[in-house]
Amino acid sequence: MPAGTRRGPLRRFVAMENSGAIVLIVATITAMAWSNSAWASTYEALWTTRLGIQVGTWELSNSLRDWVNEGLMALFFFVAGLEIRREFDMGELRERRRLAAPVFAALGGMVVPALLYLAINAGADSMRGWGIVVGTDTAFALGVLSLSRGVSPRVRTFLLTLVVIDDAIALTVIAVAYTDSLSPLWLLIAVAAFGLILALRAAGVRHLSVYALVAVGMWLAVSASGLHATIAGVAAGLVATAYPPGREGLRRAGVWWHRFRMAPTPELAHRASRSMAQAISPNELLQRIFHPWSSYLIVPLFALANAGLALDGDTLSRAATSPITLGIIVGLVIGKMIGIVGSTWLASRPVFGGFPITVAWPSLIGASAVAGIGFTVSLLIADISFVGDQLEEAKLGVLVGSTLAAALGFTVFRVVAALPSHVRTAGAAHLAAPLPDLAAPVEPDIDHVLGDPDAPVMLVWYADLQCHHCAHATTTIDHLRARFGADLAIAHRHLPLTDIHAHAQLAAEATEAAASQGRFQAMWDALLDHQDDLSREHLTTIAAGLGLDTDQFTADLRSRRHAPRIERDITSADDSGVIGTPTFFINNRRYDGHLDLAPLTDLIGEALATAPDTRPLAPHPYPRPPERFGTSPAAHVDHDGGHHDAHDAPCPARRD
Repeated sequence: MPAGTRRGPLRRFVAMENSGAIVLIVATITAMAWSNSAWASTYEALWTTRLGIQVGTWELSNSLRDWVNEGLMALFFFVAGLEIRREFDMGELRERRRLAAPVFAALGGMVVPALLYLAINAGADSMRGWGIVVGTDTAFALGVLSLSRGVSPRVRTFLLTLVVIDDAIALTVIAVAYTDSLSPLWLLIAVAAFGLILALRAAGVRHLSVYALVAVGMWLAVSASGLHATIAGVAAGLVATAYPPGREGLRRAGVWWHRFRMAPTPELAHRASRSMAQAISPNELLQRIFHPWSSYLIVPLFALANAGLALDGDTLSRAATSPITLGIIVGLVIGKMIGIVGSTWLASRPVFGGFPITVAWPSLIGASAVAGIGFTVSLLIADISFVGDQLEEAKLGVLVGSTLAAALGFTVFRVVAALPSHVRTAGAAHLAAPLPDLAAPVEPDIDHVLGDPDAPVMLVWYADLQCHHCAHATTTIDHLRARFGADLAIAHRHLPLTDIHAHAQLAAEATEAAASQGRFQAMWDALLDHQDDLSREHLTTIAAGLGLDTDQFTADLRSRRHAPRIERDITSADDSGVIGTPTFFINNRRYDGHLDLAPLTDLIGEALATAPDTRPLAPHPYPRPPERFGTSPAAHVDHDGGHHDAHDAPCPARRD
């Protein structure tokens, strides 16, 4: 999706998990209702039905529940592997020093609950279930955050990072601690299959069917080796690299699209489609394919197969005194909070490295409570650990513990939202600075800055002066300037998309020619307001209307005197992963949301809240914005007479 209004990977991931959580809840309630209905016998009868594959003398046979738990859940962990790799390549974990705090938090959030569980089950055979309390359910956890008030993007990022690391460690726990016997031969075959996947990737093979065939072979080998088959899924996911689209890939896709547009044949349609797919990283493509299946089918089906529990008097009375149930509840609800908060505190101490924290302490407490929602991974490990009555006690512990953790997290965030600002932001002075997405920070002596260059918030936007969506974005920017006044500065940068806008480069150079005469902003505004004609002759007419020296102006355009200045901005856009216009950066962080006034106002307000020397905001939320050259800010009309909302997709292509 184009840059200006596209949702980033994190935002899309959170949105998918939130809606997936609703389906997961419905599936869980259905399983509980089914297993306690008059048709309860059909529940176990269905999920214990055996299905097998036989080829000659070779046979693979499992119950329907095992096919879900080891087969379909391998795809769930494949998606988890994709997300882990994306975070390492493009997310918060791309700066390795930032791994310390979430790794400490994840380890503490796994070790402390496990120790509490072991202490409650000391000396009993139920100690085997310690792994049940180490995991966090991504869908439920992010769903609770979405329902909670006052949760900042930092908290969501922290929890997602924590869950990513948590998943990686939980899979290691399953592989190491829950493998009774190991077949070296099958393990060697699995490793060979994984090596073949790496070789195919190194050779540049992009055909999904080839990888799928090898991945199925790896899954079969892992299952036969004695390891839990889901390990194959996360291993395959870790191979898929993530990176932003590159200029050359987008150029090639544009060429094939134009060829198809001129001659719409099936062959050219295939080439155009393939070139577009190759412009996107394998990680993003695979997440787009498999993430909906994981969220809306696989995980709910897993809940339907495993959450069924007969809540009769005998089960409840056993669970009330069961160390398994008690250990799971204590581990998830209390152990997670103590482990995550305590280990983060230790990691921030100088003696342990003094690593920066990533969220304020009150919000960290809320996030640690939400992390106690174990559900999916907990039920999976419970199914591996126990059978019979012990499995029922474990399931009840998981359901009760996860519900209590969700309620506790929701309550903590409600309380935090009501706290005074200085309490709510306790520890903010020691927060790690957000990772910059803008490769080239603003240089006031070079960049064109509207407002105070030392303002607490700097909004950088890359624009194509022939892009209609950039013209519409000026209305939002005008309102933001009126709203925040001297607290907000705007830096303009060029990104002429010459493959779709023939006059974009010339228009950009015209603004620089005007800048040499002290009239950059006036020319910038004028060109955005007169996009219907950006020919050289009309540019000269506009320059005359602005009182410029037209001889000097035309000489600058003819000699292309300012082309290197435009190229500087283009290079910085490439280095920052900008692929379309308009693209905004707020205090060096990319803004990936809709170009609507409300979300931008909220985000700038958050930036002001954490910026030093914050000054008072303007008294009125949306005063009339300043008048611009030749137009009213109420609306922008394209030369074709069409009106566009800020939701419209901006110019997506890159320059040649």
